[in-house]
Amino acid sequence: MGKVIGIGLGPGDPDLMSVKAHRLIGAARHVAYFRKAGRAGQARQIVEGVIGSQAIEHAMEYPVTTEIPVTDPEYNRRLAAFYDDWSERLTELAANGDVVVLCEGDPFFYGSFMHLHSRLQGRAEVEVVPGITGMSGCWTATDRPITWGDDVLTVLAATLPEAELARRAADTDALVVMKIGRHLPKLRRALEQAGRLADAWLVERGTMPGQKVQRLAAVAGPVPYFSIALVHGQGRRP
Repeated sequence: MGKVIGIGLGPGDPDLMSVKAHRLIGAARHVAYFRKAGRAGQARQIVEGVIGSQAIEHAMEYPVTTEIPVTDPEYNRRLAAFYDDWSERLTELAANGDVVVLCEGDPFFYGSFMHLHSRLQGRAEVEVVPGITGMSGCWTATDRPITWGDDVLTVLAATLPEAELARRAADTDALVVMKIGRHLPKLRRALEQAGRLADAWLVERGTMPGQKVQRLAAVAGPVPYFSIALVHGQGRRP
């Protein structure tokens, strides 16, 4: 009997992958990874050259991403069926040896793997290899500490309502906002309402080729999925 191993790959730079992650991926007989239909998949691109020639690859293609709103019951129905199906497939594969599941960032931080993890309980042995989070890679790219002293750090999803974004942005010292994409105009308005826009940064494709670090107020157009907004804390220091 093998196990299902969810492996955090880090923020995107292959050199930021852990030694353990690199070793397990290189030796794996089965390697599964999430991707949008018709795309190579970010996780798969990160491990290019690391997967061994003996590996059998399994592309887990999402049935839906942004085609319908997340509030539509059909969105949850399709994704639930997708995770149910792949939990069954991974359980069958693990009956004959370990199966590696690639995860960008850390598997337990806004990652798709967590939906498999909960479904695999009692069906297969599961191991999780943590990874450097995307937000850590992004605040390092700004060359500024994200928190000082007793600063409180808040992590938000830009998918929240504008009023909620503004309230939480005003009520914290340091801020990370993920899942921006088409929500950038709403996020900009919320940060302005909270009085934090002037201090906000936007990092696109942090640690990856094409990385871009700029003041959020200066960003006009749409931003890629791998974008994170940051407001650095200014707390106690010696």
